[in-house]
Amino acid sequence: MKDAAASELPTDKELVPASTKVARATRKTNRDVNAGDRIFRGVTTFFAGLVVVTLAAVAIQLVMTAWPSLSKFGFHFLYTRDWNPVEDEFGALPFLYGTVVSSTLALCIAVPIALGIAIFLTELAPPWMRSPVSFLVELLAAVPSVVYGLWGIFVLAPWLRDTVEPGISKVLGFIPMFRVPESGSTGLGMFTAGLILSIMILPTISSIAREVLKATPLPLREGALALGSTRWEVVRYVILPYARSGIVGAIILGLGRALGETMAVTMVIGNSPNISASLFAPSYTMASIIANEFTEATGKIHLAALAEIGLLLFVVTFILNVLARLLVWRVAAGRRYKTAGGRT
Repeated sequence: MKDAAASELPTDKELVPASTKVARATRKTNRDVNAGDRIFRGVTTFFAGLVVVTLAAVAIQLVMTAWPSLSKFGFHFLYTRDWNPVEDEFGALPFLYGTVVSSTLALCIAVPIALGIAIFLTELAPPWMRSPVSFLVELLAAVPSVVYGLWGIFVLAPWLRDTVEPGISKVLGFIPMFRVPESGSTGLGMFTAGLILSIMILPTISSIAREVLKATPLPLREGALALGSTRWEVVRYVILPYARSGIVGAIILGLGRALGETMAVTMVIGNSPNISASLFAPSYTMASIIANEFTEATGKIHLAALAEIGLLLFVVTFILNVLARLLVWRVAAGRRYKTAGGRT
């Protein structure tokens, strides 16, 4: 009797909880069935890591190529104006100046227009108009830069030379920035490059700003309107403050686009390695000097100096893009938090 009763008692294996048995069976099933998922995960991880490796390889190669210039000139390279391939004397200041001024001018022109377009499309435009206008604005990004350059040479530059620049100089010529150079104006210079760049970065800023403005929670809009706010007051006091960081990210992305533009700027900026206070004078950018002289650089130091300019451009645009992405992600994270019912 005792042996029979003992045989009826559950064994240690049978005492294992049902949840544990299910977990073990699930792991076994996953091992058997999800081999394809593990392969897919490994392949996608490889591709993602390949991007990081590529960026690191580009940076390392630029540093190695630019090392003769880095070791010879050091920080002196950043604040000298000399650019003499014959005597191996190089300085990046004129190109830094041209890049910063042309990009800043482009932002001053493009940002108000892009924000106006974004606000109009998200808040004021009738539904039937939003898609066509958005498509036309974004179509500007599909135009090749060389087409912008040709348009700048044959259309924009003559018009600026004959009409706009003399008129601006006549009214504001007492300001060095708006004074026509003593040698005269050809229409090719910093001002023309800034206008071309503003057109090229307009769709980038506008499209991102539009998406950021859409992220404003609907209860905030409706609450402001319910309190008697006008449409302008809703935009000014509710929507723009909520989307501020994302708009800044859009502007920084546009700035990164302007800093790295090469062909169109090379065709219209005049390509003169001089620093002038006048916006109507020809100038140079970091991208255009590389495009113009890289194939002709025969000396080791000359090639290294161009590589160092490329390294500077790479580092600046990389930092700007990372910063812009962080700001845009901050807005997206805030939108998800609000949607989930969180409270700030």
